[in-house]
Amino acid sequence: MARPDGRTDDQLRPISFERDFTEMADGSCLVSFGKTRVLCTASIDDDVPRWMHNSGKGWETAEYSMLPGASPERIGREAARGKQSGRTVEIQRLIARSLRAACDMHVLGERQVMVDCDVLQADGGTRTASICGGFVALHDALQRVVDRGDLEANPLHSFCTAISVGIVGGVPLLDLPYVEDSTAEVDMNVVMLRPIDGGEARFVEVQGTAEGMAFTRPELDTLLRLAEGGLGTIADLQAELIATPPPPRPAS
Repeated sequence: MARPDGRTDDQLRPISFERDFTEMADGSCLVSFGKTRVLCTASIDDDVPRWMHNSGKGWETAEYSMLPGASPERIGREAARGKQSGRTVEIQRLIARSLRAACDMHVLGERQVMVDCDVLQADGGTRTASICGGFVALHDALQRVVDRGDLEANPLHSFCTAISVGIVGGVPLLDLPYVEDSTAEVDMNVVMLRPIDGGEARFVEVQGTAEGMAFTRPELDTLLRLAEGGLGTIADLQAELIATPPPPRPAS
C-alpha cells in the first residue's frame, strides 16, 4: 500500500527542533513532525505545590492546547468555554507523566517546572510531538539553571521520545499523519526513555486501541518494533541538539 506522502512503512516524517523559538520562557522549542507543529515552552518556579513542601523533591507538570487555527475547521478556545475537554486533560497528563519519568526529582530540588505545549498546526501526532519538543524545552530550561550555578547537575537522566504507530488497511505503519490516523484500524502511541549516559531504552507508556479491529500479539510486536526504530532516531536528534549547551539568557 502506497502511503499518501510517499514514505515507506517504517519511515518517519521530516522532523525538526527549532531551539529558543521564543525568548521569554526559560526554555522553548518549535517541534515539527511533517506538517504538525507544536510550540513547547518550559517555565521554572522556585517553589513546589503545597503538598510537596519540605519533601526535598521537585515537580513537573504540563498543559496542552490546540490553537483555533490549528486545523481546517476552527477550534474554539477552551478558555472561552470555561472547561477543558477530556481529550485535553488526557493529553496533558500523558505529556507530564512522560517528562517526569525522564527527570530525577530529588536533583531538581523544590522547584516546579511547567511545560506548555501549544499546537500551531495539527496533522496527526500532536501529543507525541509535544513530548519530544517538550523534552528539548525542559532540558534547556534546566540547563540554564545549572549554568547559573543554582543547580549542581541537570536533573534529566534520559531522552524522552514518543511516536504514533498503527495499522491502516491491514499494514503496520510508523508516524501517522491525520489522513492515516483517521482511518486506522489500530492506533497506538508509544513513549520511551533512553538514558543520556547510555544504557537500555525502556518504555514509559504504550497506548493502543483497536479502532476498527482487534489486533494479535504478533501485530502488537510488529508495531512496537516499528516504534522502537523511530524512537531511536528521534533520541539521536535530541542528543545531537543538546550536545551544544543552550545560550545564556540576557540578564533581566
